[in-house]
Amino acid sequence: MSKLQPVRGTHDILAEDMRLHRHVGDTFATLAERHGFQEMAPPVFEFTEVFRRTLGETSDVVTKEMYTFDDRGGDSITLRPEFTAGVARAFMSGGLAQLAPLKLFTSGPVFRHERPQKGRLRQFHQIDVEVLGVPGVQADIEVIALAADLLEELGVGSDVRLEINTLGDPESRDAYRRTLTDYLRDFAEKLSEDSQTRLEKNPLRIFDSKDAGDQAIMADAPLLQDHLNDASRAFFDAVLAGLDNLNIAYEVRPRLVRGLDYYSHTAFEFTTGRLGAQGTVLAGGRYDGLMEQMGGKPTPGIGWAAGVERLAMMIGRPPPPARPIFLVPLGDAAQDPAMAVAQGLRRAGHAVDMGYSGNLKRRLARADRANAKAVLILGSDELARGVATFRDMESGTQTDVPLDGIVDSLNPYL
Repeated sequence: MSKLQPVRGTHDILAEDMRLHRHVGDTFATLAERHGFQEMAPPVFEFTEVFRRTLGETSDVVTKEMYTFDDRGGDSITLRPEFTAGVARAFMSGGLAQLAPLKLFTSGPVFRHERPQKGRLRQFHQIDVEVLGVPGVQADIEVIALAADLLEELGVGSDVRLEINTLGDPESRDAYRRTLTDYLRDFAEKLSEDSQTRLEKNPLRIFDSKDAGDQAIMADAPLLQDHLNDASRAFFDAVLAGLDNLNIAYEVRPRLVRGLDYYSHTAFEFTTGRLGAQGTVLAGGRYDGLMEQMGGKPTPGIGWAAGVERLAMMIGRPPPPARPIFLVPLGDAAQDPAMAVAQGLRRAGHAVDMGYSGNLKRRLARADRANAKAVLILGSDELARGVATFRDMESGTQTDVPLDGIVDSLNPYL
């Protein structure tokens, strides 16, 4: 294969797709700020230990998918496979704890070495929100409300459903894990190799197994909701009541879990049937034990992330670009005046494209392909008269507009 091809699992995001990606990102940023979140950007790579501590030694991401390498100084570095770990590290190393509670959002590329498939690449893009320092259910309700608002604003709200569960507090999880482990030991030899590894360290992760045999075993496994203490039940009931208050529909899914110890209470996903097997569009949960596991002070947290590519696939077509005024300079003498006119119009807020070369017919055809709302023609005759020929592409009418004051003349076309 030619080395001039993109690396497997990556692709060029060309103009139309880029417009769709930007639409997702701009909509997300606008809504996040409307909800009181502040934007930040962690580095694209971190010390590997940041992710090993947060994602778990037995997770597929750590064992199979991370892009890890030694830099020239001998440090083990990993390209970020997700955002939460980097945000949490920034919270601790940046002295942000004194500013808590903090509501943060971020976005950008993430990297996982997995089999490329529909909606999932080795370099893909995520949008992410995190709330740090809020122990109460208000944070859970707000991040889910932001997610629901975003999906609705992007026009895919009717194509997704919110699935939610509780993981309980550490006391409830410890009691449940013992019960689950006792159940699974009777099936230990029938579990897949990966699930056998997880049995002692991370039995809840077996719920996420894609192995058909594992899934059949887990179908009859005891459920965490049957092992919740009163405090955990009250917390979950309050979250659901908050969603009811905001008219956000949901489905309680008892087998929706997060396997790592630092997760607690609320876990949720927005899923769809429109993307085949890769049905999760947006996923999140509460991680009250994460900061402590990373070596910091106990700090409650909750957040979610969504894949931009998957959202883009659901939206389908990007919003149309701004319709430009298409400026056609004819002859060398018109080039500099045309550029000055274009710059003045752009500074006034117009989208302006230039027809640099070719005969007039060809340039007008290009203006038509660009869906121009108007064409300005500037040639030697127009320069001599101090005007530009203005053609309205909707009505087909053609008039002269004075070069002196042309910005004011075209303000109605903003």
